[in-house]
Amino acid sequence: MLAGLCEAIDARPYMEGHGSRVSRLAETIALRLGWGAGRIRRLRIGALLHDVGKLAIADTIWDKAERLSEWEYAAIRRHPAAGMRILARQPDFRFVIPYVLFHHEHWNGAGYPFGRRGDEIPLEARVLAVADAFDAMTSPRPYGPPLPVNEAVAEIDRCAGTQFDPLVAGVFVELCRAASPRLLAAQG
Repeated sequence: MLAGLCEAIDARPYMEGHGSRVSRLAETIALRLGWGAGRIRRLRIGALLHDVGKLAIADTIWDKAERLSEWEYAAIRRHPAAGMRILARQPDFRFVIPYVLFHHEHWNGAGYPFGRRGDEIPLEARVLAVADAFDAMTSPRPYGPPLPVNEAVAEIDRCAGTQFDPLVAGVFVELCRAASPRLLAAQG
């Protein structure tokens, strides 16, 4: 079932390999945070499925190169809740619902879908937020070319304490600055 869901997600425009890259990045952060094997295994599965709700969004929105309308942006903002509904029907994957539902919440409360802030956001979702944002910034999208890795790392660092958990963002930036071979391999 996991393989089938991952294949469906990867088939969406601009999503091929995204879940796998986010999974590797998130695992690297979690290892630095000292997480155990079981928690990391759950995080990897959550990373693979974090965008499952995008299956409910029309390709025309993902393919659009120009600015999204308010309606289109609202549709994109619904993907975490759509992912929750998809996973709620899958007993084996219900444990990742908090990761999927809250990976777009911001440390300062300005994220979505609920405007949670700080420690109200599960730590796993905060780790996914950093890994997801970095991969999105460094991957080609219809609205623009990928950022160079150093610029994406600088953006994560700049948004620490606002969009991102400062601890998680700090660990990620530290890993990047140390040029961890494992982290760089995740983007290869």
